Amino acid sequence: MTDLSNADVQDLLTKPNYGVISTTNADGSIHSTVVWLDAVDGTVRVNSAVGRTWPSNLERDPRTTVVVTAADNPYHFVEIRGTAEGSTDGADAVIDGLAKKYLGVDEYPYRQAGEQRITYTITPARVRLVKM
Repeated sequence: MTDLSNADVQDLLTKPNYGVISTTNADGSIHSTVVWLDAVDGTVRVNSAVGRTWPSNLERDPRTTVVVTAADNPYHFVEIRGTAEGSTDGADAVIDGLAKKYLGVDEYPYRQAGEQRITYTITPARVRLVKM
């Protein structure tokens, strides 16, 4: 087991590699979706719009797993299990920063009229790195 400060983990998190976040639905089933993410101060941040499925799941049950794979090698990945805490404060700036990282643009181009963005900060309980 490792932590987010590991050089290989940092490489996966700082490059524009996609993650998959898994949350628990109200009926106990698992919901997984692709997300953009970044690492800040020993945590992982993801961003969405209030009311979507996975953010709603995290409001009810903050336990989550995020898997991030290297774009050029799906067998090089990090699994991060932890708990998430959501905040709308600064969430628009976070999604703009993620748009810069993943799309190379200064402002998130897919914002919907009236949507409120929310950022979840995930505090890791377990970090597992696989590199083949």
